[in-house]
Amino acid sequence: MRLDKKHLLFITGLAGLMVLLWVLFPPVISGRDMEERGPSTTIAAHWIFSKNHIQSGTITGKDLVMKDVSGNTNHLRLINLEGSNQKLPFIRWSEEDYEQKDAVQTLQFTHKKSDAGGQYFQTGKDAPLNHNRFKNGYTIEVLFKLPKQFSPKDHGGMGIMSRGGERSNLSVSDYKQVQWASHPLNLERTETDWSLALDSEEDWYHVAVVNDGKNTSIYINGVADFRHSTAEMIGIDFAKGKGWNIGASEKADALFAGNLQEIRIANRSLPQKEWLIQQKSGDHVKNGSNHYQSLRTKKKNYSFLFVPDPQKTVRYKPEIFKEQMRWISKRYERLNIAMTAFLGDMVDQSDSLEEWVHSSTSVGILDKRKAPYVTIAGNHDYGKGDPYLKYYGSGRFADKSYYKDSSPTGYSSYSIIKAGSYHYLFLSLDMEHMKEDIPWAKKVLKAYPKTPTILLSHQILSIEGVTPKDTERGTLVWDELVHPFNQVFMTVNGHHHGATHRMKQNAAGNPVLQMLVDYQSGYHGGNGWMRFAEFDEADKMISFKTYSPWVDKLPRPQKTYFDVAYLTGVRDQFQIPFDFDERFDFKQ
Repeated sequence: MRLDKKHLLFITGLAGLMVLLWVLFPPVISGRDMEERGPSTTIAAHWIFSKNHIQSGTITGKDLVMKDVSGNTNHLRLINLEGSNQKLPFIRWSEEDYEQKDAVQTLQFTHKKSDAGGQYFQTGKDAPLNHNRFKNGYTIEVLFKLPKQFSPKDHGGMGIMSRGGERSNLSVSDYKQVQWASHPLNLERTETDWSLALDSEEDWYHVAVVNDGKNTSIYINGVADFRHSTAEMIGIDFAKGKGWNIGASEKADALFAGNLQEIRIANRSLPQKEWLIQQKSGDHVKNGSNHYQSLRTKKKNYSFLFVPDPQKTVRYKPEIFKEQMRWISKRYERLNIAMTAFLGDMVDQSDSLEEWVHSSTSVGILDKRKAPYVTIAGNHDYGKGDPYLKYYGSGRFADKSYYKDSSPTGYSSYSIIKAGSYHYLFLSLDMEHMKEDIPWAKKVLKAYPKTPTILLSHQILSIEGVTPKDTERGTLVWDELVHPFNQVFMTVNGHHHGATHRMKQNAAGNPVLQMLVDYQSGYHGGNGWMRFAEFDEADKMISFKTYSPWVDKLPRPQKTYFDVAYLTGVRDQFQIPFDFDERFDFKQ
């Protein structure tokens, strides 16, 4: 077939357009293909931490060099910090990997802050990456796993990677949030972006820090949240003579701990379809489930429901908080929820009228359906003019028969509700006015020595990794109001992100359950998760479950990796044997 001039011009023009598009938007090539095709213009650096991608050396020889599979010669050399109380190596090959494949290694780092020595990797002084300013944007991807029993004491602030000269750091905070603190070319300061908290130590995480030339976002397993800087950020500044560190941060003394599988840095913002990992539909965190679980396992059972710090949902996702209240109002009778207790921080910004209105209006749904509830203030609720008292003071509870009295400050209160075979007293003790209100609280407890009591305050227990930890306020509460008063069998608080619990013995030798519940640093500021305590008097058991009605109603295609209706970790779902007759025998 002969082509006329018109057709030839069209084909020539089309070919030229394809070449132009290839130049402007070159294809992303995998690390293995790069070794065959040569240097990549899109991928600035790419390291795969396995034995198959060693440039030279060994771990035992302390001279390991990891190959840059992008073909751009940004090889990583091992840096050895000899310590007086530790012996190298701090790294070793591990058979754990993201896809759980056979014969695939990752590098496991075993550092703790208390270690005097350590090991990390660094680009060579002539590495092209050292001078890259990323003016057109970037995508930094990391595939890693947290260490077992992560704790702020041992691992808080640990560096995943950093740019020398304190220019930029990718690290993990005390609360297991990924932080990207970068120094852009257009600013004289460092800007920080945060991820949601990585609360599962069983999961592998794919981190993607994406800058489109102006704005930066952090994605964890394909999911971004609201914790990002709104500042315009162009590129990444660099310090002359400095390189990149892998497994170290220049702003903190914590070296990386956990497993590293892969790190890749691109010269532009990559769409998700070009990322190293494509999240599969239906995948979710290992410490959660979307399979139905009964929240009332027997007809005679009853529950108390604890709503942890709603501050972030009220501020950023008020529709989640509203859905929680709708769900409670429609089901509290069917599920026999005798009391709903809020654990403080009803808003995030005490000077925000909009937040107070959102918070109060949503809780008002419970008022309309006459669902019993109590509240306490958190540190975010105090402000000029005492806004907490305006919206959640005694006036709000004037028509509620279970609400008995408030303290002279107006911030603490107590309520009594009938549930099962007992009347229960809920003592809400304010954190800010704690010392002022303790004498009043003692009078309440002395007036009801035979009434089983649950003490609520915004701060009692903290958490160190997964271990319960006393706070100064918590010690005061224990010494003054819990240990001496046998009827107090449970304390519940929020404030510190995490979930933990413990049993402690009071002066009478009886057990007291202390529980911390707070998911504010998780996805969507807590994603609607609430803690159920189901009381089973017949089987002498209290069962705890963590459930989100918000996630439960989401259509499956809309669920992300972190959207699970039930949290199933050992500190989110558990049972406590509890002999009600014996524990609530106050004859002595």
